[in-house]
Amino acid sequence: MTKTRVIKIDPFSPREDYLKEASDALVAGKLVTIPTETVYGIAADMSNKQAAERLSRLKNRSPDKPFSLHIDTKESVEGIAKNIPLAAYKLIDKFWPGPLTLVLNSKSDKTIGMRMPDNEVALRIIALSQVPIACPSANIAGKPAPRNIDEALAGLDGLVDLAVDAGPCKLGIESSVVDLSKGEAKILREGAISKEEIFKVANTKIVLFVCTGNSCRSVMAKALLERKLKEAKRADVEVFSAGIMLISGMGASFETQELLRAEGLDVSAHRSQRINEVMVKKSDLILVMERAHEERILQLAPEVKNRVFLLKEFANPVRNYGIINKEKSVSNGAKINETNLDIPDPIGRPREFYEAALETIREAVEKVARII
Repeated sequence: MTKTRVIKIDPFSPREDYLKEASDALVAGKLVTIPTETVYGIAADMSNKQAAERLSRLKNRSPDKPFSLHIDTKESVEGIAKNIPLAAYKLIDKFWPGPLTLVLNSKSDKTIGMRMPDNEVALRIIALSQVPIACPSANIAGKPAPRNIDEALAGLDGLVDLAVDAGPCKLGIESSVVDLSKGEAKILREGAISKEEIFKVANTKIVLFVCTGNSCRSVMAKALLERKLKEAKRADVEVFSAGIMLISGMGASFETQELLRAEGLDVSAHRSQRINEVMVKKSDLILVMERAHEERILQLAPEVKNRVFLLKEFANPVRNYGIINKEKSVSNGAKINETNLDIPDPIGRPREFYEAALETIREAVEKVARII
Protein backbone atom coordinates (compact mmCIF):
# COMPACT_ATOMS: atom_id res chain seq x y z
CA MET A 1 0.00 0.00 0.00
CA THR A 2 1.29 3.45 -0.92
CA LYS A 3 2.01 5.62 2.10
CA THR A 4 0.17 8.89 2.48
CA ARG A 5 2.12 11.99 1.53
CA VAL A 6 2.57 14.25 4.58
CA ILE A 7 3.00 18.03 4.38
CA LYS A 8 4.38 19.64 7.54
CA ILE A 9 3.03 23.17 8.01
CA ASP A 10 3.89 25.85 10.52
CA PRO A 11 0.48 26.57 12.15
CA PHE A 12 1.46 30.19 12.85
CA SER A 13 2.90 30.96 9.43
CA PRO A 14 1.60 28.37 6.94
CA ARG A 15 3.19 28.31 3.50
CA GLU A 16 0.76 29.30 0.78
CA ASP A 17 1.99 26.66 -1.67
CA TYR A 18 1.37 23.88 0.87
CA LEU A 19 -2.12 25.20 1.60
CA LYS A 20 -2.79 25.38 -2.14
CA GLU A 21 -1.59 21.80 -2.60
CA ALA A 22 -4.07 20.61 0.02
CA SER A 23 -6.97 22.62 -1.41
CA ASP A 24 -6.16 21.50 -4.97
CA ALA A 25 -6.20 17.89 -3.80
CA LEU A 26 -9.68 18.39 -2.35
CA VAL A 27 -10.96 19.98 -5.56
CA ALA A 28 -9.53 16.98 -7.45
CA GLY A 29 -11.64 14.62 -5.34
CA LYS A 30 -8.89 13.45 -2.99
CA LEU A 31 -9.18 12.75 0.73
CA VAL A 32 -6.98 15.01 2.85
CA THR A 33 -6.31 14.77 6.57
CA ILE A 34 -6.25 18.27 8.06
CA PRO A 35 -5.99 19.73 11.58
CA THR A 36 -8.70 21.59 13.46
CA GLU A 37 -8.66 22.96 17.00
CA THR A 38 -10.62 19.90 18.20
CA VAL A 39 -9.15 16.82 16.45
CA TYR A 40 -7.66 15.92 13.08
CA GLY A 41 -10.26 15.29 10.40
CA ILE A 42 -10.60 13.72 6.96
CA ALA A 43 -11.60 16.46 4.54
CA ALA A 44 -13.48 15.73 1.33
CA ASP A 45 -15.42 17.67 -1.30
CA MET A 46 -19.10 16.78 -0.76
CA SER A 47 -20.02 17.98 -4.24
CA ASN A 48 -17.78 15.22 -5.65
CA LYS A 49 -19.82 11.99 -5.62
CA GLN A 50 -16.80 9.69 -5.68
CA ALA A 51 -15.04 11.56 -2.88
CA ALA A 52 -18.22 11.55 -0.77
CA GLU A 53 -18.76 7.81 -1.29
CA ARG A 54 -15.13 7.07 -0.50
CA LEU A 55 -15.33 9.08 2.73
CA SER A 56 -18.52 7.23 3.73
CA ARG A 57 -16.84 3.86 3.19
CA LEU A 58 -13.76 4.89 5.12
CA LYS A 59 -15.87 6.10 8.06
CA ASN A 60 -18.20 3.09 7.76
CA ARG A 61 -21.16 5.41 7.44
CA SER A 62 -24.28 4.96 5.37
CA PRO A 63 -24.41 7.30 2.36
CA ASP A 64 -27.87 8.32 3.62
CA LYS A 65 -26.33 9.80 6.78
CA PRO A 66 -24.81 13.17 5.78
CA PHE A 67 -21.57 14.59 7.12
CA SER A 68 -21.40 18.04 8.68
CA LEU A 69 -19.83 20.78 6.60
CA HIS A 70 -16.85 22.88 7.68
CA ILE A 71 -17.08 26.52 6.61
CA ASP A 72 -14.60 29.40 6.70
CA THR A 73 -16.84 32.39 7.57
CA LYS A 74 -19.86 32.95 9.80
CA GLU A 75 -21.71 34.44 6.85
CA SER A 76 -21.41 31.18 4.90
CA VAL A 77 -24.24 29.71 6.95
CA GLU A 78 -26.67 31.98 5.10
CA GLY A 79 -25.93 30.33 1.77
CA ILE A 80 -26.54 26.81 3.11
CA ALA A 81 -29.29 27.02 5.72
CA LYS A 82 -32.76 28.55 5.80
CA ASN A 83 -35.14 29.60 8.58
CA ILE A 84 -32.19 30.10 10.91
CA PRO A 85 -33.50 30.65 14.45
CA LEU A 86 -32.44 33.50 16.72
CA ALA A 87 -30.67 31.09 19.10
CA ALA A 88 -28.44 29.90 16.25
CA TYR A 89 -27.12 33.42 15.66
CA LYS A 90 -26.42 33.80 19.38
CA LEU A 91 -24.41 30.57 19.40
CA ILE A 92 -22.61 31.44 16.14
CA ASP A 93 -21.59 34.85 17.46
CA LYS A 94 -20.37 33.41 20.77
CA PHE A 95 -18.67 30.17 19.72
CA TRP A 96 -17.61 30.47 16.06
CA PRO A 97 -14.93 29.96 15.09
CA GLY A 98 -14.83 27.16 17.63
CA PRO A 99 -15.82 23.65 18.70
CA LEU A 100 -19.55 23.88 18.05
CA THR A 101 -21.49 22.10 15.30
CA LEU A 102 -24.98 23.42 14.59
CA VAL A 103 -27.65 21.31 12.88
CA LEU A 104 -29.99 23.54 10.86
CA ASN A 105 -32.54 23.25 8.07
CA SER A 106 -30.85 23.29 4.69
CA LYS A 107 -32.16 24.96 1.57
CA SER A 108 -32.74 21.50 0.12
CA ASP A 109 -35.33 20.83 2.85
CA LYS A 110 -33.11 18.48 4.81
CA THR A 111 -31.06 19.05 7.95
CA ILE A 112 -27.36 19.78 7.82
CA GLY A 113 -24.59 20.24 10.37
CA MET A 114 -22.13 23.12 10.07
CA ARG A 115 -19.05 24.23 11.95
CA MET A 116 -16.43 26.96 11.59
CA PRO A 117 -13.17 25.53 13.01
CA ASP A 118 -10.88 27.71 15.09
CA ASN A 119 -7.76 26.72 13.17
CA GLU A 120 -6.07 29.01 10.64
CA VAL A 121 -4.69 26.15 8.53
CA ALA A 122 -8.11 24.51 8.22
CA LEU A 123 -9.84 27.83 7.47
CA ARG A 124 -7.33 28.73 4.75
CA ILE A 125 -7.63 25.32 3.07
CA ILE A 126 -11.43 25.52 3.13
CA ALA A 127 -11.38 29.07 1.74
CA LEU A 128 -8.95 28.19 -1.03
CA SER A 129 -10.89 25.10 -2.11
CA GLN A 130 -14.19 26.94 -2.70
CA VAL A 131 -16.07 23.62 -2.45
CA PRO A 132 -18.34 22.23 0.32
CA ILE A 133 -15.99 20.47 2.74
CA ALA A 134 -16.94 17.67 5.13
CA CYS A 135 -14.34 16.88 7.77
CA PRO A 136 -15.28 14.07 10.19
CA SER A 137 -12.66 12.92 12.70
CA ALA A 138 -9.70 11.12 11.14
CA ASN A 139 -10.18 7.79 12.84
CA ILE A 140 -11.57 4.38 11.98
CA ALA A 141 -14.94 3.69 13.63
CA GLY A 142 -14.45 2.61 17.23
CA LYS A 143 -11.03 4.23 17.61
CA PRO A 144 -10.35 7.46 19.57
CA ALA A 145 -10.42 10.75 17.66
CA PRO A 146 -6.81 11.71 16.79
CA ARG A 147 -5.15 14.70 18.46
CA ASN A 148 -2.01 14.73 16.27
CA ILE A 149 -0.88 13.53 12.86
CA ASP A 150 0.67 10.30 14.17
CA GLU A 151 -2.61 9.25 15.75
CA ALA A 152 -4.48 10.25 12.58
CA LEU A 153 -2.26 8.18 10.30
CA ALA A 154 -2.10 5.20 12.64
CA GLY A 155 -5.18 3.74 10.98
CA LEU A 156 -5.35 5.82 7.80
CA ASP A 157 -1.84 5.78 6.32
CA GLY A 158 -2.32 4.89 2.67
CA LEU A 159 -6.11 5.27 2.89
CA VAL A 160 -6.04 9.06 2.49
CA ASP A 161 -4.19 10.80 -0.31
CA LEU A 162 -2.61 13.66 1.62
CA ALA A 163 -2.07 14.63 5.24
CA VAL A 164 -1.38 18.10 6.61
CA ASP A 165 0.68 18.08 9.81
CA ALA A 166 0.30 21.34 11.74
CA GLY A 167 1.20 19.99 15.17
CA PRO A 168 -1.07 18.84 18.00
CA CYS A 169 -4.68 20.02 18.20
CA LYS A 170 -5.37 22.77 20.70
CA LEU A 171 -8.31 21.03 22.39
CA GLY A 172 -8.06 17.33 21.61
CA ILE A 173 -11.80 16.78 22.13
CA GLU A 174 -14.58 16.71 19.55
CA SER A 175 -17.04 19.55 19.02
CA SER A 176 -20.36 19.81 20.79
CA VAL A 177 -23.33 19.24 18.47
CA VAL A 178 -26.57 21.22 18.84
CA ASP A 179 -29.72 20.59 16.80
CA LEU A 180 -31.68 23.78 16.11
CA SER A 181 -33.67 22.49 13.15
CA LYS A 182 -36.90 22.70 15.17
CA GLY A 183 -36.10 26.09 16.70
CA GLU A 184 -35.15 25.14 20.25
CA ALA A 185 -31.67 23.91 21.13
CA LYS A 186 -31.26 20.15 21.57
CA ILE A 187 -27.85 18.76 22.54
CA LEU A 188 -26.90 15.81 20.34
CA ARG A 189 -23.34 15.53 21.65
CA GLU A 190 -21.67 17.27 24.55
CA GLY A 191 -18.08 17.89 23.54
CA ALA A 192 -15.67 20.77 24.06
CA ILE A 193 -18.48 23.14 25.09
CA SER A 194 -20.68 22.13 28.02
CA LYS A 195 -24.46 21.92 27.70
CA GLU A 196 -24.73 24.52 30.48
CA GLU A 197 -22.71 27.03 28.43
CA ILE A 198 -24.75 26.29 25.32
CA PHE A 199 -28.14 26.74 26.98
CA LYS A 200 -27.01 29.87 28.80
CA VAL A 201 -26.03 31.56 25.53
CA ALA A 202 -29.05 30.28 23.59
CA ASN A 203 -31.51 31.49 26.24
CA THR A 204 -29.92 34.86 27.00
CA LYS A 205 -31.92 37.88 25.80
CA ILE A 206 -29.88 40.37 23.81
CA VAL A 207 -30.57 44.10 23.58
CA LEU A 208 -28.67 46.12 20.97
CA PHE A 209 -28.52 49.93 20.98
CA VAL A 210 -27.52 51.56 17.69
CA CYS A 211 -26.53 55.14 16.88
CA THR A 212 -24.28 56.71 14.26
CA GLY A 213 -20.73 56.49 15.55
CA ASN A 214 -21.25 54.43 18.74
CA SER A 215 -19.56 57.11 20.81
CA CYS A 216 -22.37 58.85 22.68
CA ARG A 217 -26.10 58.00 22.50
CA SER A 218 -25.85 54.22 22.26
CA VAL A 219 -23.08 54.27 24.89
CA MET A 220 -25.35 56.17 27.28
CA ALA A 221 -28.22 53.76 26.69
CA LYS A 222 -26.09 50.67 27.19
CA ALA A 223 -24.56 51.95 30.43
CA LEU A 224 -27.92 52.99 31.88
CA LEU A 225 -29.66 49.72 30.98
CA GLU A 226 -26.80 47.61 32.32
CA ARG A 227 -27.10 49.43 35.64
CA LYS A 228 -30.86 48.83 35.79
CA LEU A 229 -30.36 45.15 35.05
CA LYS A 230 -27.68 44.87 37.71
CA GLU A 231 -29.95 46.50 40.26
CA ALA A 232 -32.67 44.00 39.34
CA LYS A 233 -30.17 41.11 39.57
CA ARG A 234 -30.93 40.15 35.96
CA ALA A 235 -28.26 37.81 34.62
CA ASP A 236 -30.37 36.63 31.66
CA VAL A 237 -29.93 39.77 29.53
CA GLU A 238 -26.85 41.03 27.65
CA VAL A 239 -26.58 44.56 26.33
CA PHE A 240 -24.51 45.69 23.35
CA SER A 241 -24.06 48.91 21.42
CA ALA A 242 -22.87 49.65 17.90
CA GLY A 243 -22.86 52.27 15.16
CA ILE A 244 -23.67 52.43 11.48
CA MET A 245 -20.51 54.35 10.55
CA LEU A 246 -17.37 52.72 9.13
CA ILE A 247 -15.05 53.71 11.98
CA SER A 248 -14.45 51.20 14.80
CA GLY A 249 -12.24 51.30 17.87
CA MET A 250 -12.99 54.87 19.02
CA GLY A 251 -13.70 55.68 22.64
CA ALA A 252 -16.79 57.36 24.06
CA SER A 253 -16.90 61.11 23.54
CA PHE A 254 -15.51 63.31 26.31
CA GLU A 255 -18.95 64.76 27.09
CA THR A 256 -20.49 61.28 27.29
CA GLN A 257 -17.80 60.09 29.68
CA GLU A 258 -18.22 63.18 31.85
CA LEU A 259 -22.02 62.93 32.06
CA LEU A 260 -21.97 59.22 32.83
CA ARG A 261 -19.18 59.65 35.38
CA ALA A 262 -21.49 62.02 37.25
CA GLU A 263 -24.00 59.16 37.23
CA GLY A 264 -21.42 56.83 38.76
CA LEU A 265 -20.87 55.01 35.45
CA ASP A 266 -17.43 54.50 33.92
CA VAL A 267 -17.35 54.02 30.13
CA SER A 268 -13.67 54.88 29.64
CA ALA A 269 -13.00 51.35 28.35
CA HIS A 270 -15.66 51.59 25.64
CA ARG A 271 -14.52 51.08 22.04
CA SER A 272 -16.88 51.67 19.15
CA GLN A 273 -17.91 48.90 16.77
CA ARG A 274 -19.82 48.82 13.53
CA ILE A 275 -23.00 46.79 13.21
CA ASN A 276 -22.89 43.59 11.16
CA GLU A 277 -25.44 40.98 10.12
CA VAL A 278 -24.75 38.45 12.86
CA MET A 279 -24.83 41.15 15.54
CA VAL A 280 -28.22 42.31 14.31
CA LYS A 281 -29.71 38.85 13.77
CA LYS A 282 -28.72 37.58 17.23
CA SER A 283 -30.51 40.46 19.00
CA ASP A 284 -33.96 40.04 20.57
CA LEU A 285 -34.51 43.80 20.72
CA ILE A 286 -32.79 46.46 18.60
CA LEU A 287 -33.20 50.07 19.75
CA VAL A 288 -32.06 52.86 17.44
CA MET A 289 -31.74 56.60 17.88
CA GLU A 290 -32.89 57.72 14.41
CA ARG A 291 -34.94 56.39 11.51
CA ALA A 292 -31.79 56.37 9.39
CA HIS A 293 -30.36 53.76 11.75
CA GLU A 294 -33.47 51.61 11.40
CA GLU A 295 -33.24 51.85 7.62
CA ARG A 296 -29.60 50.74 7.65
CA ILE A 297 -30.38 47.76 9.88
CA LEU A 298 -33.23 46.64 7.64
CA GLN A 299 -30.91 46.84 4.64
CA LEU A 300 -28.61 44.40 6.43
CA ALA A 301 -31.34 42.09 7.70
CA PRO A 302 -34.94 42.76 6.57
CA GLU A 303 -36.16 39.81 8.63
CA VAL A 304 -35.52 41.63 11.93
CA LYS A 305 -38.17 44.27 11.16
CA ASN A 306 -40.35 43.22 14.08
CA ARG A 307 -37.47 43.58 16.53
CA VAL A 308 -36.33 47.13 15.64
CA PHE A 309 -37.69 50.20 17.43
CA LEU A 310 -36.82 53.84 17.82
CA LEU A 311 -35.66 54.20 21.42
CA LYS A 312 -37.61 57.43 21.85
CA GLU A 313 -40.82 55.47 21.27
CA PHE A 314 -40.40 54.21 24.82
CA ALA A 315 -39.98 57.74 26.19
CA ASN A 316 -43.24 58.97 24.66
CA PRO A 317 -46.43 58.13 26.62
CA VAL A 318 -48.53 57.80 23.45
CA ARG A 319 -46.22 55.01 22.24
CA ASN A 320 -47.21 52.60 24.98
CA TYR A 321 -47.11 49.08 23.55
CA GLY A 322 -45.17 45.83 23.86
CA ILE A 323 -41.80 45.21 22.26
CA ILE A 324 -43.00 42.07 20.51
CA ASN A 325 -45.89 43.76 18.65
CA LYS A 326 -44.30 45.66 15.78
CA GLU A 327 -47.78 46.72 14.60
CA LYS A 328 -47.40 49.52 17.18
CA SER A 329 -51.09 49.81 18.04
CA VAL A 330 -52.07 52.23 20.80
CA SER A 331 -54.38 50.80 23.44
CA ASN A 332 -56.44 53.97 23.87
CA GLY A 333 -57.00 54.40 20.14
CA ALA A 334 -55.11 57.68 19.96
CA LYS A 335 -53.48 58.55 16.67
CA ILE A 336 -49.77 57.81 16.67
CA ASN A 337 -47.60 60.82 15.95
CA GLU A 338 -44.79 59.55 13.72
CA THR A 339 -42.84 62.81 13.88
CA ASN A 340 -40.06 63.89 16.19
CA LEU A 341 -39.10 60.39 17.34
CA ASP A 342 -35.40 60.77 16.61
CA ILE A 343 -32.96 61.46 19.42
CA PRO A 344 -30.66 64.07 17.80
CA ASP A 345 -26.93 63.41 17.59
CA PRO A 346 -25.20 65.71 20.12
CA ILE A 347 -21.73 65.31 18.56
CA GLY A 348 -20.19 68.75 17.94
CA ARG A 349 -22.91 70.55 19.88
CA PRO A 350 -22.88 72.28 23.30
CA ARG A 351 -23.09 70.23 26.49
CA GLU A 352 -26.82 70.90 26.93
CA PHE A 353 -27.52 68.79 23.84
CA TYR A 354 -25.76 65.85 25.51
CA GLU A 355 -27.75 66.47 28.71
CA ALA A 356 -31.03 66.53 26.78
CA ALA A 357 -30.13 63.31 24.98
CA LEU A 358 -29.21 61.64 28.26
CA GLU A 359 -32.54 62.57 29.88
CA THR A 360 -34.57 61.24 26.95
CA ILE A 361 -32.52 58.06 26.88
CA ARG A 362 -32.87 57.63 30.64
CA GLU A 363 -36.68 57.83 30.44
CA ALA A 364 -36.81 55.31 27.61
CA VAL A 365 -34.35 52.90 29.20
CA GLU A 366 -36.32 52.81 32.44
CA LYS A 367 -39.36 51.60 30.48
CA VAL A 368 -37.32 49.12 28.48
CA ALA A 369 -35.88 47.68 31.70
CA ARG A 370 -39.41 47.01 33.00
CA ILE A 371 -40.60 45.08 29.96
CA ILE A 372 -37.67 42.95 28.82
